[in-house]
Amino acid sequence: MRLEIAKQVRGLALFNLAIDSKLRGCDLVKLKVADVFLPGQVKERASITQTKTRHSVRFKITEGTRKSVAAWLEDPAMISSEYLWPGRFHKRLHISTRQYARLVRDWAISIGLEPSSYGTHSMRRTKVAQIYRKTGNLREVQLLLGHTKMDSTVRYLGVELEDALAISEAVEI
Repeated sequence: MRLEIAKQVRGLALFNLAIDSKLRGCDLVKLKVADVFLPGQVKERASITQTKTRHSVRFKITEGTRKSVAAWLEDPAMISSEYLWPGRFHKRLHISTRQYARLVRDWAISIGLEPSSYGTHSMRRTKVAQIYRKTGNLREVQLLLGHTKMDSTVRYLGVELEDALAISEAVEI
């Protein structure tokens, strides 16, 4: 809400797409306009090959995110930009992961959160943690994150034995 109220068009688009895409910072900053935009509209779904795993992941771009990205693409700074988050300097084609981390820190501070507790991976983890809490489906989360091993997903979410037991007890046969 603060980004919207402050009319920070780029920040709102970046924040929303970070949550929707569940991408690592290194992949998010390298997104190209063509990855999320077809002539005349922002795509409803996108597919990206992750740098770390070389696996393709698909993600839905929600309506609110599509609106914020469309508004960002109308910004004069985006004229003829290949990258969705262009760098300010001609040498740099897109913002760095360090710059993205600074933005996340600034967002946390702006709403009164302790910045050391939040980072770029907080953005990646946000939606999948909610999905896991609502469904208890680790396999679904594994696919959304593009993890190859289930134990990576378990560690990533911080799933404990107590969580697994609670889900198991909630299921009646």
